[in-house]
Amino acid sequence: MSKQLCTIYRSPKKEGMYLYVDKQDDLSRVPESLLQRFGKPELAMTLALSADRKLARADVGKVLESIADQGYYLQMPPSPEQYLQEMRNKNSKL
Repeated sequence: MSKQLCTIYRSPKKEGMYLYVDKQDDLSRVPESLLQRFGKPELAMTLALSADRKLARADVGKVLESIADQGYYLQMPPSPEQYLQEMRNKNSKL
């Protein structure tokens, strides 16, 4: 199973917004207009992604496909309804 090394950046402008890019290409394939709206990217982490890896708020298959096709994956913050559902799910496990 192949793995892709990805760098993940958080947006200083919008809580919960993350940008996933190939570590080797870094931000070179991200459109300038997106970077302006995103703000100065803040390094969150570097991860090895593969099809069998789970991510908290994104489908790893979609992330890898988007990075291959357009050079990045933009994870938007959850909607208030999604956030409440996640909290309910976490609390039900307590």
